Amino acid sequence: MVMGELVDEVDVAVVGGGPGGYSAAFRCAELGLETVVIDADGRLGGACLFEGCIPSKALLHVAAVVSEAERAREWGVDFGEPRISLDQLRKWKQERVVGKLARGLASVAKGKGVTVIGGRAVFEDSTTLRIEGESLQKVRFKHAIVATGSAPAPLPGIELRSDRVMDSTAALELPEIPERLLVIGGGYIGLELGTVYATLGSRVTLVEMTEGLLPGVDRDLVQPLQRRVEKLFAAVHLGTKVTALREAGGHVEATLEGQGAETFDRVLVAVGRRARSRGLGLEATGARLTERGAFVQIDERCRTHDPHLYAVGDVTGEPMLAHRAMRQGKVAAAALAGQPAAFDNVAVPAVVFTDPEIAWCGLSEAQAKSQGMETKVAKFQWAASGRAATIGRADGLTKLVADAASGRVVGVGIVGPGAGELIAEATLAVETAALVEDLAATIHAHPTLSESLMEAAESLLA
Repeated sequence: MVMGELVDEVDVAVVGGGPGGYSAAFRCAELGLETVVIDADGRLGGACLFEGCIPSKALLHVAAVVSEAERAREWGVDFGEPRISLDQLRKWKQERVVGKLARGLASVAKGKGVTVIGGRAVFEDSTTLRIEGESLQKVRFKHAIVATGSAPAPLPGIELRSDRVMDSTAALELPEIPERLLVIGGGYIGLELGTVYATLGSRVTLVEMTEGLLPGVDRDLVQPLQRRVEKLFAAVHLGTKVTALREAGGHVEATLEGQGAETFDRVLVAVGRRARSRGLGLEATGARLTERGAFVQIDERCRTHDPHLYAVGDVTGEPMLAHRAMRQGKVAAAALAGQPAAFDNVAVPAVVFTDPEIAWCGLSEAQAKSQGMETKVAKFQWAASGRAATIGRADGLTKLVADAASGRVVGVGIVGPGAGELIAEATLAVETAALVEDLAATIHAHPTLSESLMEAAESLLA
């Protein structure tokens, strides 16, 4: 490969260095394809590593430690009031967690012969990219994979620009622990970051425009989390909109529909994410966007309408999850290398890393019914779990949804500590069309929380 004014005839150019992009690039390299990654920040990891999944989970772990120490008082163990050093916490998050993983990705790229180029990539046509950075550069390719991810969505109708109004990226920098924090949005981002700040000492008020937290998620799973949130947060306003934000005297005044005006030290806007599909020059190629222009259209092999272009991850639509992007990246790499491959996964697990955690995969009870499926549903309350009792957490629930006719497991939902780890077995069950009796007959170690899956399955066989 020739570097400089022109990078000529690489096999694959990957646009975006996030989970979907680097997974695709690494697999392409393993298949013997000369591969470059063009990333605006000149690094691998993307929003997930630097602005999302990883730093948020690091902070949520800290919040969990603080909460566990508080619970320990019930068991006769008192560590005293926690003392939090923000400088040390930021340093640990940035250097020991994010920095370590970033260095690891750079090392893997070097070992596989994947070149990372810093700059903004724009398609000039179906085989050429212009890279706008410190120096103008062009890349010619046989195939390209668009993996530009997503960015925090702004709050519609609110024009205030202030350092006191944060998106999730800014909130993860922990600029301070504000005395009063308004969180706009009751989805997973708002709940996760709201949990962090509330545990670290903020009085958190959460506003959600729909009638429930985590819109679209099974209400049986949300209820235990909602009870916890209502105790942890200062206030939760459902079915409420923020109609105005105004900076006044070093604070932000927020007008809540039906509630009047309240004053906060900072505001976190967490109303979702939007695909980075604009400004890429895709109009110069044969790739097409969806009707609203939000997402790049792809088929089951992650191919766009342009035979030279593939796309993976958030830029292709929901669910916007890193593990979906990573799987798609590997499918795209295999497909453009001429191997049989398709993104035909039945189950894509989702996890909300709050306390308690919520995880689910496959069809919910409501989704199965909407498809005309007659179902059998089991709900195993963790109050009957020996392991849950030993850790003082009887507030969990494991819910199993099965096709009544065949006994096939079609969906699982779990709420409780470690739900994000437990969902892996459930995802395998749904993906492989396992039967309820398969789960019931599988020996689960005792005492463990994973037994709840076996117990739920056994109750359907009774």
